[in-house]
Amino acid sequence: MRVVLNIIWLLLAGVWMAIGYTIAAIVCFLLIITIPFGIASLRIARFALWPFGRTAVRRPDAGVGSVIGNVIWLVFCGWWLALGHIVTGVLLCITIIGIPLGIANFKMIPISLLPLGREIVRA
Repeated sequence: MRVVLNIIWLLLAGVWMAIGYTIAAIVCFLLIITIPFGIASLRIARFALWPFGRTAVRRPDAGVGSVIGNVIWLVFCGWWLALGHIVTGVLLCITIIGIPLGIANFKMIPISLLPLGREIVRA
């Protein structure tokens, strides 16, 4: 079932979300000081491609740098990314077929809010 949901997700939303996060990562890599945000954006892009069967967990070795980076991320882009996932998730949950895709969008909210100090693991 995960494979089918991942393929549907990939065709309807995953590719576009991954492209958007990848473009944001490239911009972050061009601005040298924002490279950690670019790495986080690539992590989210990979998660956006195949969200079913994966989950985001906190890394126990994340330190103060990830907390500071998460605050900066939250202020500049995390809140509107999370808001976009909320709106898209609610709209997808209107239809019965879209409910699993909406839930996948809701699952992406924590990592879009605070991506530093997290990793994507198989569920």
